[in-house]
Amino acid sequence: MRDIVAAELGPTATPEHPGGLAAALYAGRHVEFFNYGFADGTPRRPVTSDTLFNLASLRKPFEATLVALGTLRGELRLDDRLQKYLPELEGDYIRRVTVGELVTHTSGLLLPTDHPPWPNEQFTRAQFIEMLNAWKPQAGEQPGKQRIYSHAGYVLLQLVLENCYRAPIARLFEQRILKPLGMTATSLPERGEDNRAAMDAAWMQRAVQGYSDQGMAIGPIGNQQSYFDFPGTGQMFSSARDLSTFVAACLDGRSVDPHLHEALRMTQREAFRVDGKFGQGMAWETVHLPDVNVVDKPGGLNNASGYLGLVPARRIGIVLLANRGEYPHEIARYKILPALAHLVAAHGG
Repeated sequence: MRDIVAAELGPTATPEHPGGLAAALYAGRHVEFFNYGFADGTPRRPVTSDTLFNLASLRKPFEATLVALGTLRGELRLDDRLQKYLPELEGDYIRRVTVGELVTHTSGLLLPTDHPPWPNEQFTRAQFIEMLNAWKPQAGEQPGKQRIYSHAGYVLLQLVLENCYRAPIARLFEQRILKPLGMTATSLPERGEDNRAAMDAAWMQRAVQGYSDQGMAIGPIGNQQSYFDFPGTGQMFSSARDLSTFVAACLDGRSVDPHLHEALRMTQREAFRVDGKFGQGMAWETVHLPDVNVVDKPGGLNNASGYLGLVPARRIGIVLLANRGEYPHEIARYKILPALAHLVAAHGG
């Protein structure tokens, strides 16, 4: 299994590629780490399994877990209308959207912050609510009837969760997921005026410099990009080691709190079939390949790439974190995970 992973990852992280790559393979309660390249250009700190990367949209499974956990504990319902938690949502369309539709990307929402041409400005909370209230479908979209990936939908989900629990999203992550799982290197820092994470010096020394896929440095170390100018809307940071703990809990979390165990499983279940090959769960995507079903979540910005991939039937998972944009994470979905699954099946696993 180690050879399969190394053979595929090695060519994607050579000295000719900017930055570095941290990967973790989880298989049968065993974790193996793979590290390549550098966290920055000077002083060229080598990437390790404890290097901190910007997670981009790998944050979304954590929000989805909070939703699933809330439903299991009777604190919220997937069919709750958003107005229950945010009464200021009064627009004709948005007031028909439910929590379950937000978390499965089936709300129909597609805001300017979701697609090019990207906005040049940031939006306050009030401006965001105003944008949502004014939003009208462009092609007959209806809540729950289609899958449209929406970053803004998950920013709205953050506000729903914060109002439901009367607590900031970072505290909800910490208390309900990170601390119970023993994830000590994952955090959602506040964002400073320079769009840089407010981390202490020891954490910042572990964080990467982000690069474009062409090798240009983008933003400072600890860069947190966001189109939204209110707390909690920046990116999370984590390491390959910490995310391997999350992957292990998703696949084998029998030792964790029963509600959290079930919530992690619940997020992975396909809720909406897109076509013959793809489905959508709560943040996680499902990919139906010959002889193997992959449950995964890619993420990326112009200076960061990430991937979490699971084969639940074989208890195999992989983490990829790169400090450059456009890392070819598809190799995990279409090559590494299927090859590992076939290997385990051939050996009776």
